[in-house]
Amino acid sequence: MTTVPLMRAPLDQKDLIDWGVVPTMIDGESRVAGRLIHKGAEGANECGLWTCTPGTWRCEVTRDEFCHFLEGRATYTHDSGEVIEISPDTAAFFPQGWAGTCVVHQTVKKVYMIR
Repeated sequence: MTTVPLMRAPLDQKDLIDWGVVPTMIDGESRVAGRLIHKGAEGANECGLWTCTPGTWRCEVTRDEFCHFLEGRATYTHDSGEVIEISPDTAAFFPQGWAGTCVVHQTVKKVYMIR
């Protein structure tokens, strides 16, 4: 038994917890699900696996987040107009305060770390 929280083969994970509909929907009904690998004391940080179905929603990053997208396609558009295209095997860092819209074209799956 390891004392290090881990998840093997995140692409193969099927037993995910339904976390509901994105609360800031603009168009459609993106549903999110996932599984935590670790959550720090009082939610100070967390990491895990996250999936999101197609739709368009407002995204406002409240804490720094590193993401490694494993599958799917999405477009993140910053309020400044900068466009970030997400495809499988894309790694991205969204700093606290990043704000814009997210359009999920094909269900995305990512591993993430929030601090």
